[in-house]
Parts: sequence; structure tokens; C-alpha cells
Amino acid sequence: MVDSDGLYPRDRLDRARQAAATAGIDVLLLTPGADLRYLTGYAALPLERLTCLAVPASGEPVLVVPELERPAALASPAARLGIDIVGVGETGDAYATVADRVRAALGREPARVAVADRMWAEQEMRFRSALPAAEHQLAGEVMRRLRIRKTVAEVAALRRAGEAIDRVHERIGEWLRPGRTEREVGRDIAQAILDEGHAAVNFVIVGSGPNGASPHHDTGSRTIEAGDPVVVDIGGTTADGYCSDETRTYVVGTPPRDFADYYAVLQEAQEAACAAVRPGVSAASIDRAARQVIDAAGYGAYFVHRTGHGIGLEEHEDPYVVDGNEELLAPGMCFSIEPGIYLPGRHGARIEDIVAVTDDGVDRLNVVRRDLVTL
Repeated sequence: MVDSDGLYPRDRLDRARQAAATAGIDVLLLTPGADLRYLTGYAALPLERLTCLAVPASGEPVLVVPELERPAALASPAARLGIDIVGVGETGDAYATVADRVRAALGREPARVAVADRMWAEQEMRFRSALPAAEHQLAGEVMRRLRIRKTVAEVAALRRAGEAIDRVHERIGEWLRPGRTEREVGRDIAQAILDEGHAAVNFVIVGSGPNGASPHHDTGSRTIEAGDPVVVDIGGTTADGYCSDETRTYVVGTPPRDFADYYAVLQEAQEAACAAVRPGVSAASIDRAARQVIDAAGYGAYFVHRTGHGIGLEEHEDPYVVDGNEELLAPGMCFSIEPGIYLPGRHGARIEDIVAVTDDGVDRLNVVRRDLVTL
């Protein structure tokens, strides 16, 4: 795990402990996922053997891992942060180990524990048996408040991820051409995502022709034809744990008659939404800024998803840019702006950038051209 830029400081654990205490929670129990990685820098594997970070409201945190995984945990930033890393052997009871350490830290039985939102049901049931007197709730509300506003170091990490995925989009013309299948193009893009600076490929969408009208199409066996609009939505995770996500739409040859017209509407909508970003406005207002342009042009029925989602250690996290979310934007919030227009059975288009809210406006973390690219 790369930590040369201070992405995983010790004060995150202190703030998590304080936030738990303020919420009346005795201990946070975090299994592999973004919350555990946020606090420790450890990209733990989700296994049938328990890995769990226990953060008590008083006392020191402990990371309980399978003995087989202890070397990896010790090599992660978790060890540098001074977290006690406890290995449990094949015949040990990791749940009892966590429960005993929690009781020792608190000096009593915990009354309220907060478990990771995506903890496996099997693990939650075993924790209920190990801590039978405790009321259980989700840890998401505590962790959400800590993670939603990115630090300067986190924004820099997202910028690096954005620059890397920009470089992939700049190379799309190397692979996207008639006679190739979406899947063949997707394989080349996936390799380029790694070559251009990511540690992992999270997704590759290559939606050609009518497949571009399905926002989450993935790739398929369809052969790309001359005149096809092609939606390319790609993203990965860099070595320091932060994600990229960027969509551009291409045309292979001469586009269909009406495509360039509604692409111009889409580009205007995306620009309007980006321009609307600043501290103190609601997330919903950004969605409205994009939707009003598309509605006015008569394509409102074909914009079928929210305008954006937060991004960081996960591809999709808070804040969500959608109608009804009146949460006010604040500096450090990072999210996508990705309006789309999709004509079922024909074609579609989407433009997506990641943006960061600054003290007085917006900073786009993707800069590759947004106009219609003809290959």
C-alpha cells in the first residue's frame, strides 16, 4: 500500500473514536471494505476467516486478522499507525477474540456496537452471539461523516487517478474501429488502464450502437459497425486505493442524423451542472442544472439516472447528486457529473467527469476533450 503522501494519517482513528463516542456507540466493528481501508490503509481481503478492525470509543483500536494474513497486515500502513495487529490461527475463535478485546478496552460489556454496513450476514450473526448484550446498528452514519469531505492529499490522489484514466481515453482510437467486437475493445482498454497507472480495473463499459442506450451495458459480442456511436465508461483503482471513473462518447465514422444534435444538448447539460458546483448549494441543485437543459430540448424522458455519485476509496459513495438530496455541498466533496441521453434500441451518449468542490467553486479532475470525437 502506497502511503508516501500521507493518505492514511493516525488522526482518522482518533476522529472515528470521537465520532463513535459522540453518537453513543461503544465500538465500531469494521470488516474488509472501504471504511477499514480508510482508517488503516489496509486493503484486507474479504474471506471466510474473519478480519475485523475494532475501534472502541475508549481505549486503543485492534485489528484482528487470520494468522495467514498477518504478514500482509503488518506490511500495510496499519502497522505504521501503531495499531495492535492480532493473528488468529485456524482453530481459534476470531469473534471471541474481538469481543474480549472490546471488553478489555471498555472495562465493561458494550451496550451499543456499530457494524460495517456491508458486513456479511454470517459475520453479523456471529458477533451477535459473541456480544449478546449489545444493541447492533450500522457504522455507516459515523463513517460517512468522516469520509465525505476529502483532504488535500485525497483530492490529489483522485487527481492522479483522473489523469491516468484521461490517458486511457486519449488512446481509444488505437482500439475502437469497425469489425472489432465490444469485448475485444474492452480487453485492450482494460490492459491500458493497468499500463497507465492503475493497480486494478474496476469496470469497462463499451456500449456500441443500440447497446449504448443501456447505461450499465458492460461489453458484449456485438461487432462495432461504421456509424456507431459508442459509449466508453471506464475506471480503476490506483495503488494508493483511490478510484477513477470517466465516460466519453465516440462515433466510428459518420454519426446517425440526430445524434450530433442531442450530443450537443448533453454537452451543454454537463457544462451547466459543472458550472453550478460551489459550496453551499444542494446536491439536488446540480442534478437540476443538468436535467433542465435536457428537459428543455425534449429529451427529459431519456435521461434515466441520477447526475452523479461521490467517489474516493469506492467508485460509488456519498454524496449522491440526485433529486431530493438537499445536502449542501462543502469543500472537499468529490463526485461525478455524468448526464446521459439514451434512445432505446438506437444509441445513447454520456459525458462524465469527476469534480472536487473548492472553497469558491469547482475543480475538474478530468480534462480530456468532451466534444464529440469521431474516429
